[in-house]
Amino acid sequence: MPFQIDELHGAYSKYNEFRKNSKFSLHERFIFPYICGTYFGYRKVDVLRVVATAKSISPEPKYLDVGCGYGDFLDKIREFIPDAIGIEKDGGIFYEFNMVKPDYIHIKDVSLDLNQKYDLIFVGWMDPGVDFRKAVAKCTDVIITTLDQGISLGAEFEEFGFRRIAWWRTPSWIDVNYQIMNKYYTPLTDEIKKELFKLRSAHTMWHIYTKENLSSVVNNALTSWIEKESQLSLDDQKYNFEKILDECGFHYNEELPVLTSQKKALWKVSFE
Repeated sequence: MPFQIDELHGAYSKYNEFRKNSKFSLHERFIFPYICGTYFGYRKVDVLRVVATAKSISPEPKYLDVGCGYGDFLDKIREFIPDAIGIEKDGGIFYEFNMVKPDYIHIKDVSLDLNQKYDLIFVGWMDPGVDFRKAVAKCTDVIITTLDQGISLGAEFEEFGFRRIAWWRTPSWIDVNYQIMNKYYTPLTDEIKKELFKLRSAHTMWHIYTKENLSSVVNNALTSWIEKESQLSLDDQKYNFEKILDECGFHYNEELPVLTSQKKALWKVSFE
């Protein structure tokens, strides 16, 4: 359900209060994701995977982020694809949060029509009940989505002629939020904190969908990039907020005991 103006105003007031009183500035993106972060957890490796996928289609790909919010993830993509643009349905977030709307973010109802083709469309977290799949599927042959497990967010594209060729798992903002709250903001004994830490989970699934004509191209490009990624120094491929992911037990390639899937390692790409 979309936020109401009074809800946005109240959240922004709480955010400003937090910034004045907290010693941990990097926590804010996992406490107020709508204002200064994203609902899906990510690292720089996620950005580079998306960029590698887009550039396998074209050296200067037409890239669209649907439901980009104020552009946190989109801004990271634009470091590598400068002409990437975003669409956000509600321009009220810029007004309520005293932000200047960038020219590359357009206020538009995606469900009406996108009007042109894109090499890759990224569809991040969507409010429950919001479904842009039909409009998105008509305008691209490659889609990357993030699905929050347990919430129906209209992220599957098989019925529109796409095939999922790869996926991986990362924590959602709430997964990280639980650990931050337990560790820093809740009066708990060390024993209880240790037990709660063992229960941490990760609920964001990244899916890459393609039409048949581009399946092998994207698959080969992503396979090649993952091989390169494994040889990179992760310390050189990090954003500063990633230290919070590490502190909370969400390391790159870490396996979480509570996950029932055989493929438990975070950020580990599985090919279909």
